[in-house]
Amino acid sequence: MTQKTHTIDAAGKSLGRIASEVAIILIGKNKPEFVPYKAVGDNVIVKNVDKIKFTGKKITQKKYYHHTKYPGHLKTKKLIDLIEKDPAEVLRKCILHMLPKNKLRKTRIKKLTFLSEK
Repeated sequence: MTQKTHTIDAAGKSLGRIASEVAIILIGKNKPEFVPYKAVGDNVIVKNVDKIKFTGKKITQKKYYHHTKYPGHLKTKKLIDLIEKDPAEVLRKCILHMLPKNKLRKTRIKKLTFLSEK
């Protein structure tokens, strides 16, 4: 099976729209030889991640939760703080949650790279 490299420009597009498009390519659902138990997806390069558009009040209200498995240790981070630190990490988390939760998840997310033009 041959693997292509898809380049997607994220400037001015919504976070969820880009993430679902990338997830379909990483899984390989856009190929005729798709089978759910093989990693037949292509490589994806996402450009201009820092120019992603957020709709509604997500930029100020959305929170990401992480529990450390200790009692009372539920950590929260706001979306605006994550964007200032690393906008590519926000998109990577969104894509990771759209991939199937199985053993192929790690190999599929490794095919994702980010470029930022500054």
